[in-house]
Amino acid sequence: MNLQIEGDTAIVTASSSGLGKASAKSLAREGANVIINGRTKSDLEEAAEEIRDVATGSVVIQQGDITNEEDIEQLVETAVSQFGGLDHLVTNAGGPPSGPFLETTDEDWYHAYELLVMSVVRLAREAAPHLQQSDQGTIVTITSRSVKEAIDSLVLSNSVRMSVIGLEKTLSKELAPDVRANAVLPGPHETSRTEELITDAVERGEYNSYEEGLESRASGIPLKRLGDPNELGDIVAFLSSPASGFINGTAIPVDGGATGSNL
Repeated sequence: MNLQIEGDTAIVTASSSGLGKASAKSLAREGANVIINGRTKSDLEEAAEEIRDVATGSVVIQQGDITNEEDIEQLVETAVSQFGGLDHLVTNAGGPPSGPFLETTDEDWYHAYELLVMSVVRLAREAAPHLQQSDQGTIVTITSRSVKEAIDSLVLSNSVRMSVIGLEKTLSKELAPDVRANAVLPGPHETSRTEELITDAVERGEYNSYEEGLESRASGIPLKRLGDPNELGDIVAFLSSPASGFINGTAIPVDGGATGSNL
């Protein structure tokens, strides 16, 4: 499918691995120039090579920490200086630590808010003037299905990520019609992190094989499998394209039907 984003410029944060990398790959495959971001240069370089294997546009790395305001400013500046503008912003971040409420500290809460909320606030603020000048400016926030249904032992994610959805909905109104804003809510996907967790569990004797661990993690999903990260990446690319031109202000679960919420 031609998504008509060839030659556009997109920023994808936390994109040296996992769902961020998959999103950058899908955008690059459709011909967008992509700026990928992460804290570790070697991981970014490795990801860039993988993305370039399928890209028909340019792939640029910009090392930085999305909890650092100056790094965010530099990220947007790199996109604009390299390609003359910015069309698409995809916000993504690693998850906060798991654990029950009574074991979390004030520091945990403040860090989760900086990582998950203020990073999106600052990115959107910095990118908005450039997105508004685009013919098809978009913002896609990658959050979690935990905003629809609380997940055990993930009190930080369950609580803090709700703010991102409120922000996304507000942006969809305040920046329209120039910029559309949407969110995707991933469920379990077979990312490198998931592979690592299952492998560790096999080594601890919790599962007899990787396949058994994979099956166990998929047991609560009606489709009986974990998601392929590229499937989520394709949804992000779609939401960044004219093909989704009348979709604005929505939050789309990408979870194989795992979430029990009716809405």
